[in-house]
Amino acid sequence: MSASPVRRFHDPGLTAHHFAGSQLVRCPRCARVAHRTRQPAPHDGHGHGDLDGHGGRPPGFRLVCRSCGLNRAPGEPVPVTVLWLSARTRHGTIWAYNLEHLDLLRRFVAAGLRERDPWYTHGPKMTSVGRLPAWMKAARNRAEVLRVIDRMRASVVNSR
Repeated sequence: MSASPVRRFHDPGLTAHHFAGSQLVRCPRCARVAHRTRQPAPHDGHGHGDLDGHGGRPPGFRLVCRSCGLNRAPGEPVPVTVLWLSARTRHGTIWAYNLEHLDLLRRFVAAGLRERDPWYTHGPKMTSVGRLPAWMKAARNRAEVLRVIDRMRASVVNSR
């Protein structure tokens, strides 16, 4: 009898900011999946960009819904949007910005062995998986968390 190999996860060192530039949100018009992306700030012609104190505008978000055709450019008023990839469990809320973020969470939760770089190496110490709540990291909740993550992934795939 051979034991099944243990799934390994090595923390890539990504923070939530890495995923925040592209978000799946609920469309304010039709309540289906919309895509919200961060747009770079326009330059003022003198090489000055966003938030540099020289009159540059801060970066905005573009909101596009493929279902109803909603298209809001940066600078236009955009109603408050709710993340599409968000679900409640009996322990708390699981959320992700996009499918890449959700995949990282799934690989982390499914892994039996979770590895990080040693504390003395360079790079961020509190990565997105390092900041997860203890109930999400616990092996006893693994099946429930994976079931919710798979349900959230299916909601995106089925709504496109």
